[in-house]
Order: sequence, then structure tokens, then C-alpha cells
Amino acid sequence: MQSMFDCFESLCEGTVIIDRAAKVVWINDRYAARLRIDPVKAIGQEIEAIIPNSLMRRVVETGEPILIDLLEASEQTFVVMRMPVKDEDGAVLGAVGFALFSHYESLKPLFERFSRLQSELARAHKKLAAARRTKYTFSSFIGDSPATMEVKRLARRAAMLHAPVLLQGETGTGKELLAHAIHAGGPRADQPFVSVNMAAVPETLLEAEFFGVAPGAYTGADRKPRPGKFELAHGGTLFLDEIGDLPLPLQSKLLRVLQEHECEPLGSNRVIRVDVRILAATSRDLEAMVAEGRFRKDLFYRLNVLNIPLPPLRERIGDLDLLCEHLLEKSALENGTFARELSPEAIAFLARYAWPGNVRELQNILERAVMATDAPRLELLDIQSLLKPAPGTPVHMAPLPGGTYVEAMAEAERRILESALEAAQGKVVEAARHLGIGRATFYKRMNALSPKRDLSPK
Repeated sequence: MQSMFDCFESLCEGTVIIDRAAKVVWINDRYAARLRIDPVKAIGQEIEAIIPNSLMRRVVETGEPILIDLLEASEQTFVVMRMPVKDEDGAVLGAVGFALFSHYESLKPLFERFSRLQSELARAHKKLAAARRTKYTFSSFIGDSPATMEVKRLARRAAMLHAPVLLQGETGTGKELLAHAIHAGGPRADQPFVSVNMAAVPETLLEAEFFGVAPGAYTGADRKPRPGKFELAHGGTLFLDEIGDLPLPLQSKLLRVLQEHECEPLGSNRVIRVDVRILAATSRDLEAMVAEGRFRKDLFYRLNVLNIPLPPLRERIGDLDLLCEHLLEKSALENGTFARELSPEAIAFLARYAWPGNVRELQNILERAVMATDAPRLELLDIQSLLKPAPGTPVHMAPLPGGTYVEAMAEAERRILESALEAAQGKVVEAARHLGIGRATFYKRMNALSPKRDLSPK
């Protein structure tokens, strides 16, 4: 032991030993010279009297070593190591400190590696944070038709509240986009936005996806805890897409989390408190599913606090020209080509299509048309060849009178309003609610498009 100590001491810049009272009992001449003190006069003094920034007293008090540290003393910087000295029973007798280096060159590779790891970790955190930020805002929900403006009005009000929101609409109507916009427009915008698609996750994994997994919860499980979506979304928003596909057994567990604001990871007894704003979306008729016993009534009421119905594209044909312009510009940016435009005949033809796939189908048709021609303008023939009905499936509305684009769009909107009114048996309030617009807006648009039809409020 003495030989090892002598060898180690000879390799260091300096060595100091203190007793259990943190008083110096020995310091080598080399260290005393570097500190500009008399080694004889240092004996018996408290360690802070000769090294003001020393942490040797902490080592004596805790019995724990401080392996690598930087010490500023006498206008010099030392890389130091501090070790406790104990007897056979484990009682602390004192401590010994070694000044390993007085310059950084020897530790430069270690510092560079540590700095590189820190940079990589910071980049990973930045990418993860970017992935959990919203991608869209209200301006991303393209359109200025009455139905679209009403949706935006409801969504902006919902953004400022904490209550759950249920977005209902057909596939491709923009439910996920609107969920991003609601989060981005609210007070939780700088917090995580986490989404779960019920239809994309196997039923056996949904519970682990929601609530997380404790270390070793099952055979093959990771030794480290895996946080669930609720924990990841803490302080922010959790978007439950296609909530209608959630299995019944998990619906009760989800309801408990929404009510109690706490969850337990799979295989753990630890309760985690969560503060999460819930946005849910579905293309299914949840009320019908509740009546059939396929969706819990209490969960439906918990989610359906703020309901925002998203109209299909065929009910907001007035947005078609803006949507086409936006989608064509987006395609040009993504493919590095010039932006195309549509002829009035092509737009009028698109306005007569039923659009069962909504905006997503429109984007597909426009992208295919762009790929099929190099012309700067997409004509009627470029579109007609892509919209072929399936056998026995009428996909086009009846031909519209009038040859201009404005006339065709006005006629399409008039037919939408009249169809809604007919379905509501002449009840304007119910027809307006079905279309997602206000009653006054319905009166205004209908009177403008059908002046001969008296729809003034009685």
C-alpha cells in the first residue's frame, strides 16, 4: 500500500491528507510550492485555510469520493480527485486529495468526447421536440366558404379552452390538421403534441402505447421504463385519432384516466399524474355505436364536450378553387417544378364531382394530373381521364347549367343548400346545423342564390 501510494503521489502534481476534523496532516512539497504556502505551517490548519475552494471536508462528512473535479486555487486550475480514508470498521478517518493535472491537455480527448456526446444529445432532443410540435395552423385549413368559416370559428373558440374536443367528419376532411391548429392556437402551444391512431396500433399493444411499460413487465421487455403517450403528452395535448376503433376493454381504462388524471404503467404499481388536453377524432357515427353497445356511453359524453363537425368537400364546393391552388403550389414545391393552374372548364368539372375521398382524393387527382403532363395549364381532358366511376357507382352530380366557372360554382352551392333543406324537411335551423353553418348565413346564401324562394324568417 505504501509503495502504491508513493508511486501515485510521484505521478501527481500534488497530494494533501486531512483528518476527520478536516485539518491538514500532510502535504507534499510540490503541491505546497504550487499553492505558494509553507508545508510545515500548513500542518494542523483547516483545509479551507490553505485551499479556500476545497471540497475535502465534504468527503470526510459524507464518506463518498469525488473522483474527477476542477479546482481553482492560486490563480491555477487543477484536475483533482478526492478519496475518503476509512478504518477496518468503515469509519471515516480522514481523506486524501490528489491534484492529477495542472493543465487540460491530458484530458483533452475526454473533454472532446464528452462535448461531442452532449451535442448529439442536444440534437436528438431538438429533433424529438420538433416531431412533437404541431405542423399546421388555422391558416392551413384552406377555404372561405360559410361552412369552412364556421368550422374555423368553432375551432378557435375550442383552442382557448381546456375541455375535450370531438372532431367528426368523413375520411380526408382534415380532422388531424384541425387538431394541430387547435393545439397551436391555444395556451399549450409550446408543450408537446402527441397523437395516437387507434386503427394503426394492434389491439394487444394499445394499453402499453397509452400508459407505458415498467422495466421487465413481461418477457423480452426493456430493462428501462418506456413512457406511454399520456406521460409524453404531459402539459400538452393528446390527439386520439379514429377513437371509434378503440376496443371496449380499453375504453373503460381511458375513461378512468380522463376522469382521475392519473395512470399506471403496464406491470407497475406506480401512479403517474398527468395533465393532458384531449382532442379526439372519428369518421364513425359514435352515437349509433353507443346505441349498438359498441362504444361506452360515459366515454362518449366525456369526449363529446365540444363537438366540431367537419363538412365533406361536396358541401363546401365554394372552397374548391382555393384548395386546388394551394395543392398545386404544394406539389410544385415538393417536386421542384413550376406551379400549374386549372382551366375554368376543369374546375367546373371538378365542382360536379361527389368527392367521396374529400380533400385527400382531390390532392391525389391533382398530383396524378400534374405527373401526366408538362403543360403549365391543366385542361378538362387532363382531369376527365382520372375521374372514372367504378362500375355501377355514380360519382358525378347532374350536369350544371351555365358555361362560366362562377355560374357553375353558384349552382353547386345552391343545390347543396336545397338538398340540406329538403333532408331537414324545410327546417332551416336543422339544415344549417347539418352543414355546420349559422342560420343567418344559411338564409343569406339561400336568398342570394334562390331569390324566388322565400326563406325569410317568419
